[in-house]
Amino acid sequence: MGFLETVNWSLIAPIIVIQAILMVVALVDLIRIEKTTGPKWIWAIVIVFLNTIGPILYFVIGRRNH
Repeated sequence: MGFLETVNWSLIAPIIVIQAILMVVALVDLIRIEKTTGPKWIWAIVIVFLNTIGPILYFVIGRRNH
């Protein structure tokens, strides 16, 4: 419990909120889009488990622009 008391939440909270918003937007886009580069279930795993870099990878590589 001592570690949680020493964390500066005013710096960490915005990062957590931005990461959560990015993940939700990427997952909603993944559900709505018809075609991706690769299976959708793999992109869902990448988005959820690679935290900040996963949604960015999805938007850069995973979406097809057709």
